[in-house]
Amino acid sequence: MTELLGQTLDELSETLRPFDVPPYRARQLYHEIYKRRNYAVGAMTELPKSLRAALRERWTVTSLEVTSVFQSSDGTRRYLFRASDGVQIEAVWIPEADRDTICLSTQAGCPLACQFCMTGVLGWRRNLTAGEIIAQVGALLNDQYGVGRPPARGVNLVLMGMGEPLLNYVQVMKAIRLLCDSQGMGISQRRITLSTAGVVPGIDDLAKEPVRPELAISLSATTNALRDRLIPLNKRWPLEELLAACRRYPLRRREWLTFEYVMLDGVNDSDEEADQLVHLLRGLRAKVNLIPYNPSPELPFRSSPMNRVLGFQARVRARGVPAFIRMPRGRDIDAACGQLAARAEASRR
Repeated sequence: MTELLGQTLDELSETLRPFDVPPYRARQLYHEIYKRRNYAVGAMTELPKSLRAALRERWTVTSLEVTSVFQSSDGTRRYLFRASDGVQIEAVWIPEADRDTICLSTQAGCPLACQFCMTGVLGWRRNLTAGEIIAQVGALLNDQYGVGRPPARGVNLVLMGMGEPLLNYVQVMKAIRLLCDSQGMGISQRRITLSTAGVVPGIDDLAKEPVRPELAISLSATTNALRDRLIPLNKRWPLEELLAACRRYPLRRREWLTFEYVMLDGVNDSDEEADQLVHLLRGLRAKVNLIPYNPSPELPFRSSPMNRVLGFQARVRARGVPAFIRMPRGRDIDAACGQLAARAEASRR
């Protein structure tokens, strides 16, 4: 069945055209799907019973199904979804002191094969639709607050789960526009962050968007030789091209570029690399998130010891670049990107 979630108001109007209903019915349907996060057509009481029955015969709101939920001792909740074609994706709910964060997937698997990421082990299956991206947000908000109830406090969205968002550009941007619509979910674009491993044409395209998220760059190495090994995409767009794209990216007032740096023991955590990181970012309005590695037994990396992470941070800060430590969450529930889906896929096979 075709899905309603992910359709714009104009598209919903076309969907309802064969049913010969007044134009305002499309606005009511849009309100039910996006504002109320109501994914059961039969429960959309604003719509007449005859229309609900007709819709149920041909349409579903979303076919994305939560198959497992894992609760961490630190409050993190990890959700495993299955789509109608059987592919599995993940989303994570991260409660923090002053806000909640939802980490979203934009692809089933990932084609980039980053050497420290379990999603790379899974490989690439397909791009997600805008509806499948939005469905992750709706499912987690409904689980936390209930259908139709607004979040009790601010919610941030980070497109940092499975997949490279800028390789699914059209559907990702459609999802962001729908998420930000004040007549729908009404999430501020400043509360959404898109993380890319460095798809330079996508960065340039994002710069032109009237509604766009904050931008984060997954860096994790300061030389092309090392980054070629850790993030093979670097061979296509090396550091020089990536940093040039960042320098021409038009930042809004009070906006910063975020550079994510996964700390790998003995690989990228030396004092020399801290100095080189500062050199690379010179002249940019940039901040660095240092992320202690969330290890997987399938991969040959360990997290840098905390005293090394702290030393790296101090060295970067002393040279004028804001640096923060972002501790991994949910280690007891396999919360690194791709761990659940990759292991579920292996089990299925």
